[in-house]
Amino acid sequence: MKHQISVVTLGISDLALSRRFYTDGFGWTPVFENEEIIFWQMNGFVLGTFKKDSLEEDMSRKAGPSPSAYSLAHNVASQAEVEPLMDRLIQAGGTLMRKADAPVHGGFRGYVADPDGHAWEIAHNPAWPIDEEGHVTFGV
Repeated sequence: MKHQISVVTLGISDLALSRRFYTDGFGWTPVFENEEIIFWQMNGFVLGTFKKDSLEEDMSRKAGPSPSAYSLAHNVASQAEVEPLMDRLIQAGGTLMRKADAPVHGGFRGYVADPDGHAWEIAHNPAWPIDEEGHVTFGV
């Protein structure tokens, strides 16, 4: 079986606020959107933001407490890119969770939550190369 994630879908409360965070903050352009969901084509998978009640109906399951202990990560090519991206995300409706700093395991990172509390780690790790398509390779 291939190691693959096809789509990551986040339940959100306000499509317009979420759209602003991802388009103005990250600079991403949706590939599809309607009144319930927005999709972004990523490097090898699709990210979706789906109105939470519609996602719950689609899954036939009520979501548990949100947000929980997880984070999505967006790696950048240099340490100098971390804080400016975090600032843009905050200006686009995000919330600072943790100021950027150097963790004991190396690199440089900080955390910003999207308008629904989904945690995004903005990170630079010099041991994790990023290719031309934006794919990150686990490094040592």
